[in-house]
Amino acid sequence: MKPDPSVSSSAAATERAGAALAARLRAGDVVLLEGDLAAGKTTLVRGLVVGLGGSAEDVSSPSFVLVQSYPCAAVGVQRLHHIDLYRLADQLPELRALGLEEFLSDPAAIIAVEWPKDTLAAWIPADSRVWHCRLTLLDGGARRIEITPPE
Repeated sequence: MKPDPSVSSSAAATERAGAALAARLRAGDVVLLEGDLAAGKTTLVRGLVVGLGGSAEDVSSPSFVLVQSYPCAAVGVQRLHHIDLYRLADQLPELRALGLEEFLSDPAAIIAVEWPKDTLAAWIPADSRVWHCRLTLLDGGARRIEITPPE
């Protein structure tokens, strides 16, 4: 499917893009976030959490803890698992130790994955809808956000 692009000129606009995406998601969905360092991936996740009825203040980058889980109040969605695979090699033992299979199979959650790895595709349940988000830094601090919905 063709991506739906937009341009964000601020963190607040990136959060609004995340909140707008949240309205399209349902429990079991997986959102794969790609982009350069500081492109706004965690900011977009903050918008997802807010759009799902959670608290923006709770959201921080999971770079060092690898996974953050946020409670949500949206109908049918109890939590969002925010996973950052940047520091992990593309190896099964590390992903298993993280508990990735359990997070991805949580039927009451939406999963947002920064820096998705090639091996991740094999772990995503067949009935999950997979969204692709690419954030690109532009001149002047703006960001291009391309969201590709599931096919």
